[in-house]
Amino acid sequence: METRAHHVLIGAFTIGVFLIALGFVLWMSKTGSDRSYSDYDIVFTEAVTGLSTGGLVQYNGIKVGEVTRLSLAPDDPRKVIARVRLDASAPVRQDTRAKLALQGVTGLALIQLSGGTPGSPPLLPTSEHPVPVIPSEESALSKLLASGSDIVLSANDVLWRMNQILSDDNVKHISTMLEHADQLSGALANQRQDFGTAIHQLTEATGELKKTLTAVTATANSTNALMQNDVRAMLKSTQKALDSVDKVATSAGALVEDNRAAIGSFSNQGLRQIGPTVAELRETLRSLKQLSDKLGASDSLLLGRDQPKEFQSK
Repeated sequence: METRAHHVLIGAFTIGVFLIALGFVLWMSKTGSDRSYSDYDIVFTEAVTGLSTGGLVQYNGIKVGEVTRLSLAPDDPRKVIARVRLDASAPVRQDTRAKLALQGVTGLALIQLSGGTPGSPPLLPTSEHPVPVIPSEESALSKLLASGSDIVLSANDVLWRMNQILSDDNVKHISTMLEHADQLSGALANQRQDFGTAIHQLTEATGELKKTLTAVTATANSTNALMQNDVRAMLKSTQKALDSVDKVATSAGALVEDNRAAIGSFSNQGLRQIGPTVAELRETLRSLKQLSDKLGASDSLLLGRDQPKEFQSK
């Protein structure tokens, strides 16, 4: 009897737990069904590679819904219409924009919503669009795929140029250049002592040049002092001399001005008396010359020249 009672209690406990779990599942299902959603269409003018039904829809990085359907536009197969179901509380407004983005490094794509300024009115259904349409923007992924061909061409061109640079002839030239550089470095290493001597001599020459410049500076300073002191004194003396000359010239001018009448009288009368005096002086000189000539003619008599010799008998 006791064993049967234990089995009854275990069975009753199991049934109770099952009923509680079933009630919890029904409550969660009811709660999920009571949540309100809104459907929107997003029209893409690019390939939606990596995007599939059930894909995530995020608003500034926060999940707000999922993709429920993907289809081509009936009027333009170049466009893709993505039907998304978003939480009714998502702030979808008329300036909200959608674009594709990559989900990590998995290669899966998701839809990223952005925009929606507070002043913009909410995006609501209209008679023309019962399902509101969210405009899309070109994504960085699309730009990368569009420029993929250009990147490949550029990469091929770079590889071709690298192949030309690393050709056999260029490799030989590079090897020759490296060999010459090695030889040059060896020669420089052998001349290291000479370089040291040259540097030492250059240092000594620099020291001598510094001394010479110091002496030149001292000479320039002395010359400058001489110019500033002695030359100034000389200029002052010269100025004094010029002032004295000026005073003498002024005095001479005043003297001439005071004796102008006497000088004029001398010029009129004295010069007239000098003329006859000069004429008389000329006559006197002429008479003296004649007397000199006569004396020269009779110098034999005066000096005893040409005296007659006495007769001497043999």
